[in-house]
This record gives sequence, C-alpha cells and structure tokens, in this order.
Amino acid sequence: MTASPTFFDPRTLARLNGLALRARHIVEGYVAGLHRSPYRGFSIEFAEHREYAPGDDLRYVDWKVFGRTDKFYLKQYEDETNLLCYVLLDTSRSMSYRGPGSALSKLEYAQCLAAALAWLVLRQQDSVGLATFDEAPRTVIRPSGSPAHWPVVLNALEQVAPGPRSDLGAAFAALAARLVRRGVVVVLSDLFDDPARLSAGLRQFRFRHHDVILLHVLDSAELLFPFDDGKRFTGLEGEPAASVDARAIRGAYLAEMEKFLAGVKSTARAQGIDYLLARTDRPFDETLAAYLAARLARVKP
Repeated sequence: MTASPTFFDPRTLARLNGLALRARHIVEGYVAGLHRSPYRGFSIEFAEHREYAPGDDLRYVDWKVFGRTDKFYLKQYEDETNLLCYVLLDTSRSMSYRGPGSALSKLEYAQCLAAALAWLVLRQQDSVGLATFDEAPRTVIRPSGSPAHWPVVLNALEQVAPGPRSDLGAAFAALAARLVRRGVVVVLSDLFDDPARLSAGLRQFRFRHHDVILLHVLDSAELLFPFDDGKRFTGLEGEPAASVDARAIRGAYLAEMEKFLAGVKSTARAQGIDYLLARTDRPFDETLAAYLAARLARVKP
C-alpha cells in the first residue's frame, strides 16, 4: 500500500462518527494505494488455461507456462465473473469488548472490515451478502452485485447491537442451510466457543463446498493480558465476575490463549480453511492485504 497509514489507523477511525464515514475512509485509503498493490481478485479457484487472444488482459498470462512452452496461455478461474461472497459477522456480547489500549471494540473493528470487504467485492462486479449472528442467525441480507447494495449492507451493519451468548455450531449450521449457492464465506468473529462446536459448524460450510475464510478478531489485551495487581473481571456472556491477582494468573492465561489459538488454527488447517488473525490494534490495510494475499496464494495453479 502507498496511501497514508492514517487512513487505516483504528485510532483515526475511532474519531469519525458513524460506520459509513469510517468505511468510506478505509475504502478511499485503500483505493489510493491500490494501483501499486499486488493484492487483487477474489476468484474461488484455478480452473484451466486457454490460449491468449489479442486484446486479452496480460495480467492473467501464465508466465511459467510461457517459459516452458514459449506460448502465451491465460489462467482462468471458476466463477470469475459470478462470485458470491457471504460476510458473516459475529454480534455476540463478547464482541463488544474493548481493551484499555484499544480505540475500537472488536465489534466496531469487525463492522469496518465487513463494510470494506463488501465494497471491494462490489467494486469488481461480484455479489456480496451479509449475515449477523450470535447464538442464531439474526439479520440476513441476500447477495447482490448492484452498486446500490453497499448502502444496504452499511445500513444493516449500523443497526447491529451486541446480542446474547454465542453458539457457533448452531449459528453456522443454520446459516449453511440458507447459503444455497457455492461461494466464499468470510467469518468475522472472536471464535469464543467450544472447539468441537466450532469445528462442527465450519464443517457445514465445507460440506456444501463453500470456500471459507476465518478472520479471527481479537483485542490485543486478550492476546497479551497486560494487567497487573488485583483486578475484577466480568464475563460478557453471563459468566460470573471474579476478583483475581492478574499478575499471578498471567502465565496460565497466556498458556490457555496459546492453546486456544493453536486449536482454532488446527481446525482451520484440517478443513482447508484460511485463517487470519485480525488484531484490533492493527491498521485495516494490513488485515485486508493479508486476506487478499491468502486468496491469491490459494488460487495459484
């Protein structure tokens, strides 16, 4: 990216009022740096080669094949012009957490990412849909490729409020049954749930041949536990409050967090799912670039 990092700084965005303005700020900054960015395209998977014809876009020439055969062939991708992207946003109460050093809550950060991703998909004339969930699906917006669809998505995102407890297994099973056409499923969630239920829920998407990407949204305080002395922690999803010596439990907490992250990554790897950690203290362009780089890495023949 070549645009100013202030476009993507969560602290800058926190000073802007309204999701539409924040999302537009990300988009404008992303477009400003897009002309030099190698991260383009959401195609599901490589399908086949075809011979080059005058007027074809040279970006899709397979130069490796040219080196072997001295002939020009273009790479083609399945669903290249009719891709469906389903953005699934976790709105359970744990997503409302904002650590002491963070400018945005996990939910606010995920809302901005969801809006920006929707715009990127629509920009390339593909279709995007949106669903919010906690223990069950809440708002579900059918995919569309119309430019007028972005304000619809934005409006739905702006209406989001934290819901009750999460149940990823049940919510994913219910959503998978509604996402009939094969597409790219992008999950924005802190993934706080029983590992077995998470795995079973993700399997429902893979069973229906969706291409799944997990954007694991976590606050830096959840990852680093930067607390000292006595603290009183209150559960966001009905767990009882507890007063603890934060310094004394820090080692055990970090060990459990590392175990949790390793389990999520292992589940994703076993099911052929992309996994990306989206820290709320990191600029949005880093997360978007990593997302698109992962897609390109997978579609290479």
